[in-house]
Amino acid sequence: MDNVADLQKEIRAEVGSARSAEELEKIRIRYLGKKGALTRMMKNLGSLSDEERPKAGKLLNEIKEKTEQLLEKKKGELKDSGQTGSLADHYFDITLPGPKSPLGRIHPVTQVAQEIVQIFQSMGFRREDGPDIETDYYNFEALNIPRNHPARDMQDTFYVSDDLLLRTHTSPVQIRTMETQPPPLAVIVPGKVYRRDSDVTHSPMFHQIEGFLVDEGITFGNLKGVLEEFIHQFFGEGVGVRFRPSFFPFTEPSAELDIKCVICTGQGCKVCKRTGWLEILGCGMIDPEVFRYVGYNSERWMGFAFGMGIERNVMLKFGIDDIRLLFENDYRFLKQF
Repeated sequence: MDNVADLQKEIRAEVGSARSAEELEKIRIRYLGKKGALTRMMKNLGSLSDEERPKAGKLLNEIKEKTEQLLEKKKGELKDSGQTGSLADHYFDITLPGPKSPLGRIHPVTQVAQEIVQIFQSMGFRREDGPDIETDYYNFEALNIPRNHPARDMQDTFYVSDDLLLRTHTSPVQIRTMETQPPPLAVIVPGKVYRRDSDVTHSPMFHQIEGFLVDEGITFGNLKGVLEEFIHQFFGEGVGVRFRPSFFPFTEPSAELDIKCVICTGQGCKVCKRTGWLEILGCGMIDPEVFRYVGYNSERWMGFAFGMGIERNVMLKFGIDDIRLLFENDYRFLKQF
């Protein structure tokens, strides 16, 4: 019985001085393991007399239970203090700088959109935004594309209902802005657009930037000057520019702007289909019919408009040959930008 009392004091002292979970486990094994001191005493109870055995067995069970409680309590204290390992393992110098968290990167589409907007803002344009879900009126009719117009075949449209759709271009913002604001205006409109098209060069959701300017005495020469300045700021001073006649229902006359291929510098390659030129955007003078829809006097006010796909400019600027890479969110790809 004296040995049992001494053992109890010994266990209490060792558990109290333990500094890690590893030390506690060693103490548990030493006293409660298969070959532990308490376990051996329990096995020796059979050598006691019939009178001594019940009293000794009760005492040993009490010590075993108290030892388990001491171990659990100490384990909780170590966990709360963060000392689940040895003190040496957890030592740190509080004067050292903390570890740096990796910084995120701006997506290449966002980078290019911001750069394009900043270039036009430097020329006096201001930014406007509009809804992604549009009415048929703003997306088509007010842009001189009535329901029976063949130009609607140019748009593969996602319809929400008979009158609501996911906008196929950012041009509806042109109408919404002119309806509520009198000229002169110079506006740039970045945003998402949606069309039923998907392959290596097309995505069902992509980004466009629409720009328009309305004032007195505006000519096609003003349009050429603004767009050539943009191209030289965005792609470089030495990039050649040309305008080709084209057709858009909401501009007349209309044109497409090409640049000398930035991949082969105009020599001809598979990217420019051996022509030496790359189509960048569509543009033209705003059709008087569009002014009629917004209540502008087309005898006094003149204007031009243009629109371009942001992803196409991203692919040309960074040499990307598959548009799907821009939407897969693979960090190995995105961290290059």
